[in-house]
Amino acid sequence: MRLFLTSLILSAALAAPVAAASCSNTSSGFDNWKADFSRAAKKAGVKKRGLQALAATTYSRGTIAADRNQKSFKYSLDKFMKIRGVPTIISQGRKRKASNANFYASLEKRYGVPAGVIIAIHGMETGFGRFMGDTQVVSAIVTLTFDCRRSAFFQPHAIGALKLVDQGSVTMGTKGAKHGELGHTQFLPGNAMNYGVDGNGDGRVDFYNQADALASTANFLRAKGWKPGKGYQEGQPNYRVLKEWNAATVYQQSLAIMGRKIDG
Repeated sequence: MRLFLTSLILSAALAAPVAAASCSNTSSGFDNWKADFSRAAKKAGVKKRGLQALAATTYSRGTIAADRNQKSFKYSLDKFMKIRGVPTIISQGRKRKASNANFYASLEKRYGVPAGVIIAIHGMETGFGRFMGDTQVVSAIVTLTFDCRRSAFFQPHAIGALKLVDQGSVTMGTKGAKHGELGHTQFLPGNAMNYGVDGNGDGRVDFYNQADALASTANFLRAKGWKPGKGYQEGQPNYRVLKEWNAATVYQQSLAIMGRKIDG
């Protein structure tokens, strides 16, 4: 779930208290900004552990470099699908569906989202969990909130990350993608707070547990308007919901193609 995901409800709720802090396009002033943001985070409900995590964050230069150098979503559909390894995702996705049919059937029964869509997202985001990122999540998302380019977008996700620390779902050692995305399907932290569900019945939500991550993904899509039993190809009712996962047109198109072939 890459940086194109929206978080309008959280953003509206938190924009006023967070806006007091001044952003920057360099690392200069990061520590002073954190002190301001800490006060805003406290007002937003972040507690002791989350505030301690905020104080411990460092400016993530790797995150900023990645944010300045995004190219793949400018590719044609064919080139994007080739780079992302779509034929391999489809082939492996069919095998995964067949080997764990009951689990995917249970997700579709509960949320109405077909296996192909969930499996396609899982494959596209992390290669089915093979690589979930090597960047410290809390520092990454706080850095992006400090950065002026899309500060308002990332503010609710920074608050979400700090609240996940309070809950024990995330620590300062938790690693994810360069923009702070978590786990098997790369949830941004604000969305993790809103849509995370316990998929394996152990009483907690862990985005690095496959069952929890995939159930949370299905829950997200259902909450964004997925209509059970309706199609998700271009022109069909659920196609627009794929854009809620990632707003890039080539990504949306790829999910529709992969999902159909995996389910077919």
